[in-house]
Parts: sequence; C-alpha cells; structure tokens
Amino acid sequence: MTFHLFEVFGIELEYMLVNIENGKIQASVDELMKLKTGEIVSDVDNGAIEWSNELAAHVIEIKTNGPTKDLNSLDQKFHQNIIEINTLLETKNLCLWSTASHPLMNPEQEMKLWQHSYSEVYALYNRIFDCKGHGWSNVQSMHINLPFYDDSEFEKLHAAIRILLPILPGLSASSPILDGKSTDVKDSRMKLYLSNQKQIPEMTGKVIPEQVFDYETYKTKIFDPINTAIAPFDLDHILEHHFLNSRGAIARFDRNAIEIRVLDLQECPLADISIASFIVEILKDLVSEKYTSLEEQKTWHETDLFQILYQNIENAEEAVIENKNYLKLFGIEAESMTVKDIFKHLFSNLSSRLDSRHSKAIEFILNHGSLSTRILKAQNEDFSEENILKVYQKIGVCLSKNEMFLP
Repeated sequence: MTFHLFEVFGIELEYMLVNIENGKIQASVDELMKLKTGEIVSDVDNGAIEWSNELAAHVIEIKTNGPTKDLNSLDQKFHQNIIEINTLLETKNLCLWSTASHPLMNPEQEMKLWQHSYSEVYALYNRIFDCKGHGWSNVQSMHINLPFYDDSEFEKLHAAIRILLPILPGLSASSPILDGKSTDVKDSRMKLYLSNQKQIPEMTGKVIPEQVFDYETYKTKIFDPINTAIAPFDLDHILEHHFLNSRGAIARFDRNAIEIRVLDLQECPLADISIASFIVEILKDLVSEKYTSLEEQKTWHETDLFQILYQNIENAEEAVIENKNYLKLFGIEAESMTVKDIFKHLFSNLSSRLDSRHSKAIEFILNHGSLSTRILKAQNEDFSEENILKVYQKIGVCLSKNEMFLP
C-alpha cells in the first residue's frame, strides 16, 4: 500500500545487550529470541512492535511492525517492549543499553556476526569491509521512514530532508566515548560512518544524497553506480541496491519511503520519538515552503551541505553555522548562529503542534544539550572504567524507566 506525505511513519531503534554487572557486550540476541519464542529466529512479531536481529550478534532492533499513523504513544509501546526484553534477559544476567556506541567495547575481541538466517549477507559484508571496526560493530541508531506517494511527493520530501540532514547530529549526537576515552567528537558514530565503506565509496557518497528528485534520475545517478561497483565483490548476486545505498537518507522505492539514518540512538524511547516528532514537523514546514521555495531547496549541492554536516558531527549543538544562505532556508536572517539556536528558533514556531510530553523532551534537550554533551558532563573528565560504567549504568536506568538523562 502506498501512502501520502506524513500519513504514516516507520521507526527503528537499535539496542545493545550487555552484562548487568560489568556492562560488557554480550553477543546473545539469538538467546533472547529463544527465550521469547522457544527457537532461534530473526524476527519476532510482538503486536505493534517487531524485534529483529542485526549484523552484530549483540545488537537487537525493535521497530514499528509496519507503518503507524500514531507517533504520540509510540515511545510507550517501545518502552513496554524494552521492559519485556529486560525481563527475559534478566534470567541470563543481561540487559539492554542505549546510546549510539558502547564506551568500552573492544571490537577486535568482542565483535561476533549474527550466525543464523541471512548470515550469508553479513558474511559477505564482513569479507568486503571487515566489520570488526567500531563503525560496523559498535553502532546503534534510530531510523525514521517517511512515505511518498509518487515522484512529485518524492521531490518535495527528498529536497526537504537533504536540507535538514546536516544539522540533525546537533540534536541527536550520543557517541562521545570510544575505547574508554573521549574522542573529542560529539557524534563518533557518524564520524565513522563517513569512512566506513571506503572500499566502495559509491555506497555512501557524501552522506548527503545527490540532487536527485525523481526515480529515474535516482536510479541513474545512485543505484546504477552502486550496482556496478559492488558487482566484482558480489559474484552470487545476493546484495540488493536498496540495502547497499548507505547515504544519510536513502530512497526505498520498493516501499515508497525515504529512510533517515543520521540519528544516534538516545537514552530512552521518549527522547527518540520526541526527536522523530520534531523532525517530522520541521519537514512539514519545509515541504510546505514556509521558509523557502522548493526550487531554492533543490539548488543546494551535497558538497556544501556536507561541510555543515561535518561541523555538526564534530560539535553537535555547539556547531556555529556561518553560511547565511543556509540559515535563510529556515527563515533566519543572521550572519551566523549555533545549531542549538537554529533548533530553538524552529521549536518556537512549531512546539504547539507536538504532543506535550514530546514538546517537554525537546525543550529538555535544547536546554541541557545533546546526550553526548550530557554524557561528557557526567564523566567530569574522569574516563576511568569505573566512572564510565557508573554513568552508562545510570543511562541504563533511564532506558528502563523511559526517562531523560540528566547528569
């Protein structure tokens, strides 16, 4: 079934399994599936929410079971599933952790690929890219799927998403620590994303998608080069271009949706769904040309947008945008502005359209900073293993209670 713009939504959240006491990664998603169903399966239909395995055997994805029309109560549905999963895992002395990366994981020693159904695809990825690095094995994100009905709606949605993508890490960065130390990058997951598939650069491009606004052009400029580049590696033809396309937003013409992929996972579903709801409302304003015309949005080249994205990956909400033409895209007349203030400006225009709980959560993020900023504040320059565990166990409590993390 094909839906119109903003008629339905699809949300995917990825979590890691860890030992309750020492926080170490546990490659036990297959055990969780067995606890739930009595056998090792790849997917669990749990009503409104579905559970799925991922490439790394310690990561589980929970997602909307098909498109949903309701974002307002969605975080509570996700939270119910998190409680159920944690209850099952407790028998194995395990629990779920959130955020976009494990702060102490050693990928070389701890990474294990999913070994069950679909494993041949993961094995091929591993042969091509060597998935033991942080960028493959130590990443959790939120994906937002937004529908389009036809090429005309795709044009508007793709143009708006391309404009918004560069500043999204300023809202969602949650990966400031790898290997037990600060990376000095607020969004380490996205920094890794930039070079993760360097063997086949056609797959990621510049992360910001090219200026393509209909299916035929997308096929020619994005899908065809990907298929050509992967062919020497995929002799058995088991990979598919929709999955190979790794830009920060990918067009899924197989289900008429665009999937946004630049968002780090937050501390709890309330934070994730609040961010998703905020993004949806900003995109509605961009699509309706509230601030600037569709034609103006389409003129932006991915190289210029990438420069802004890179600043956000490094500095999150503290990034200073000095491109006044970019600021004009959001109705801002200024020479420069922090990303935090851009979002405050957008929030002031649309906060009344958000569910009250989600509005309060966005206000919390805008007042207290991205989760990365709050994690670093909580660490207080002490990156001992003991203190890191203490902070992330507190975040684990926030996940179990569906509460925002405050240092």
